[in-house]
Amino acid sequence: MAAEQLDPVTFEVLKNSFITAVDQMGEQVLRTCYSFVIYNHDFSSGLHDAKGECAAQGNQDIAVHVGTLHFTCQDVMRHFEGDMHEGDVYAINDPYAGGTHFSDVRLVRPIFADGKVIAYAQSNGHWSDVGGSVPGSFDVSAREMFREGLRITPVRLFSKNELHRDVAGLIAHNTRDPASIIGDMQAQAQATRVCEREILRLVGKYGRDTIETGLSAVQDYVERAVRQRIAAMPDGEWETVDFIDRDPAGGEGMIPIRIKMTIKGDKVIYDFTGSHPVIGSIYNSAFGTTFSGVAAGMKTFFPDVPLNSGFYRAFEIIAPEGSIVDARWPVAVTGFLMPFEKIMNSIYEMWSRLMPERALACAFNLEYLLTGGWDARAADKSIFMFYDWLPGGWGGRNGKDGNNCTTASFGTGMNAQPVEGQERANPILCTEMEIVTDSPGPGKWRGGAGLVKTSRMLESEDVVISYICDRERAVVWGIEGGLPSMPHGLTLTRAGGDRDERLGAIFSDVTIREGDVFTRPTAGGGGFGDPLERDPKRVLEDVVDDYVSVDRAAKDYGVVIRTIDAELCEYEIDEAATAALREEIRASRVAWARVDPEEVAARYRSGEIDAFDVIRRHAVILEWDSGALLPESTRQFREVFERRSVGEWAKA
Repeated sequence: MAAEQLDPVTFEVLKNSFITAVDQMGEQVLRTCYSFVIYNHDFSSGLHDAKGECAAQGNQDIAVHVGTLHFTCQDVMRHFEGDMHEGDVYAINDPYAGGTHFSDVRLVRPIFADGKVIAYAQSNGHWSDVGGSVPGSFDVSAREMFREGLRITPVRLFSKNELHRDVAGLIAHNTRDPASIIGDMQAQAQATRVCEREILRLVGKYGRDTIETGLSAVQDYVERAVRQRIAAMPDGEWETVDFIDRDPAGGEGMIPIRIKMTIKGDKVIYDFTGSHPVIGSIYNSAFGTTFSGVAAGMKTFFPDVPLNSGFYRAFEIIAPEGSIVDARWPVAVTGFLMPFEKIMNSIYEMWSRLMPERALACAFNLEYLLTGGWDARAADKSIFMFYDWLPGGWGGRNGKDGNNCTTASFGTGMNAQPVEGQERANPILCTEMEIVTDSPGPGKWRGGAGLVKTSRMLESEDVVISYICDRERAVVWGIEGGLPSMPHGLTLTRAGGDRDERLGAIFSDVTIREGDVFTRPTAGGGGFGDPLERDPKRVLEDVVDDYVSVDRAAKDYGVVIRTIDAELCEYEIDEAATAALREEIRASRVAWARVDPEEVAARYRSGEIDAFDVIRRHAVILEWDSGALLPESTRQFREVFERRSVGEWAKA
């Protein structure tokens, strides 16, 4: 092993120096980028060895880029083999070459020492628009990549530190905001130069051979550490399934992603056989992002281990070609984040059985709101691109409640965007942003809370809105007897209108005008453990904090709370009534989960029960605006509800 060639002190210094070099790339991007999206941390960086393998990622890099950077680095190497020069920088955003989606544009710089390439620096940033049929480049109706935006196969962007202005212009002017794109190019290119400078400083101190040995040694170290921990686990197989809400081009029914995890000795195999074929939307994943979802989900259970390609050597993936987890060109893949988060949460569920001390339930699903048009607040109208995401709730954990209002598992390094900055750059006013009461999935340890954001269009012209989300039907789920959260979905209220229009969790290119108002909540996390085992005092605290209503404290937790003075947050527990209600729920809840779905739908339409009752008591999925039953989605949802919740109550 290469690590044996370095003394322990030098090895430790280099291991941390490589990570610091990547972190410095991130700081450079943060301080010089043009896009508000990148400024809010939708970017990552990587340092690679001479083979293109990842030797280090940064402390704030986001999960979705984990496991993809080495693929794109190696694709650049293949394209320019024998034709690389000091000061060159190459651009790529190709998801079919192992990237994520077209919006994530990577710049790769070879690092030379003594005339030899010893490493590569890579900066990945999410550009807010890369062309395509709608502002923001997320057209949910796209079935092929040609409506998704510009596909950049490896291209030389800088030659010996000189920008190829023709290439940069060609790329930038195929987007809706070319000035920002040129600025982000420069920021990312300079970030790779910062990394180059730091690696060459280390070469000057330790020598080229030592640095090359170090780049290999850090990967060997991680591989050994991970394999040792896997070997300590029992051999066996674990299976689960999660769902995409639907195929917009297909019939009713959720789209399954099936995973079987097998541990053999010191290796893990993830088999996606049985997952659905690609669907008629952008919600498909190329292999690179499936690999990333597995790596990011598994890495959650090894938080102290540095991240590099040594980690990836400890697992293998079997993904059927042409499935939703191995989409090939030209299938649309820009919405890959939807299968990605299902993969991550499935990995959480399976590893929770192996490492119960770190167990956690399902987290809310990332959502993207994209609104673009002309800003008419000033006489010289300019194009604007409002690209927003919200935090939500993470799943309850073994011994702890889930995190409230946290950025998605998709990218925990990302920031929740400040509305003040958004309002300055876009003709959109935020009128509400607050925690959603009852959004946490009930459990012995409840999920974290989601929030709701409401915005109003100001002076603008030719504006369209798109919404990229999921878990309107495959609702965020609990484990170990915990209960689900609530469905996602956006509601639009037209200026001067008297009714709300639910547009749901997936749509593109809807025209909106000045004065229109749109509201979107994010779900909470799923509950962990039987909610009837939650300490009533904790339920009381949740009511005081407005995380849980008095009504749902009774329905979900069986805790009867009397209101003394709501304005002063004075409540008290009725202990006798609580004991009686908990026994009643225990005796009835299995039957509730098996009530005829048509009966449940009719009661919802009549107003007798609400969406929380429909999901948490009866495990039924409806069209939430009309109340129409979705029979196949309900069958699928009940199947997993029986396993994750009902079956656990029976064990108790």
